[in-house]
Amino acid sequence: MVGAGHAGLAAGHFLAGRGIDHLVLERGEVGNSWRRERWDSLRLLTPNWLSRLPGHRYQGPDPDGYMTAGEVADFIGAFAAASRAPVRTGVTVTSVRRAGTGYRVRTDQGEIQARTVVVASGACNVPTVPAVGSALPDSIRELTPFDYTGPDDLPDGGVLVVGASATGVQLAREIRRSGRPVVLSVGEHVRLPRVYRGRDVLWWMDASGVWDQRHDEVDDLERARGLPSPQLAGTSGRVAVDLNTLIDQGVEPVGRFAAVRDGRALFSGGLRNVCSLADLKMNRLLATFDSWALTDAAAAMSSGGDGPDIDDKPEASEPTRVPASPRLQLDLRGGEIRTVVWATGFRPDYRWLDVPVLDGKGRLRHDGGVVQDSPGLYALGLPVLRRRKSTFIHGAEDDAREVVDHLSGYLAARN
Repeated sequence: MVGAGHAGLAAGHFLAGRGIDHLVLERGEVGNSWRRERWDSLRLLTPNWLSRLPGHRYQGPDPDGYMTAGEVADFIGAFAAASRAPVRTGVTVTSVRRAGTGYRVRTDQGEIQARTVVVASGACNVPTVPAVGSALPDSIRELTPFDYTGPDDLPDGGVLVVGASATGVQLAREIRRSGRPVVLSVGEHVRLPRVYRGRDVLWWMDASGVWDQRHDEVDDLERARGLPSPQLAGTSGRVAVDLNTLIDQGVEPVGRFAAVRDGRALFSGGLRNVCSLADLKMNRLLATFDSWALTDAAAAMSSGGDGPDIDDKPEASEPTRVPASPRLQLDLRGGEIRTVVWATGFRPDYRWLDVPVLDGKGRLRHDGGVVQDSPGLYALGLPVLRRRKSTFIHGAEDDAREVVDHLSGYLAARN
């Protein structure tokens, strides 16, 4: 097992239950990315009551709150301790290669022979920065979410945040609240309310079964796996962080960052279109929740079951208030902007994987976590691996169980 995050440890739980000898290798410490690669104020997007791993769930005093990054790391660490996971920390995997019918795993502390390997090293190892970033003037300081710790460490002056998914809107909100002017470059995004009909929107995702949709039921799986994270934040008071709330706080939205020419940032003129599309998709999803509440949930209550206590009135959402004439250019040499924060997504790091299993874009070719073209190699923790909830902490259990089922059958067939 490569990676001692929630996905790798969940797989280890099921391997132990089947009596399969295994070892979990971790380059840092258990839950390392949550301790070392998150900004100071980050909180989990999912409410605490939804944080669960096999036989382990949140037991604290604030089930409707949102854990800090440090608390998430402690939660994962407690699971590792309770499950007595065979973790070796501080071990960096440098190469995984085929060796006969198994694999040779090389590390900075020696070599290991393995019959199977599970890649659970995460989906967000490396921040992605678009090629346009190379054309920024030298006077601009560039940061990724891995570099950013808080607004106090930024230079004085305005900030351009590029990307309006979960990370971008959270950073834009925090930086604006520090008093700095903020321009937010907006491309394709997923808009969601933090609360819908009195419940956290992720309660609806969980209870209605939307999150349980399997990968082989998704119409366009490649697109689903590439969708940006929703515009949510784990704030006290369950405050929304969509574009409307950011505009109210003084954040200026512009279109997608398209190019740099003569020291000027050029933005797409399609802001209104991408916002309209995000509104449309959100309203379709909320209508799905409403339909479920009228059928499945209502049926459970009428039959004496434990139906949900929810408001029976659907809510209308305000359309995104796109400015009438968003600016299309921004002078990066005039001093208005001193910092650019690239909140443009993340990607896995597979440089150590010396097996021909990556596609032309550097993504792992797999079918529900069973890596193609390399028997005995598996993956966990990737977007829509087996279900829509795959990358969330609570989504690891079902995925890990089924991947380990396949792994166990593979070993049994070999034996």
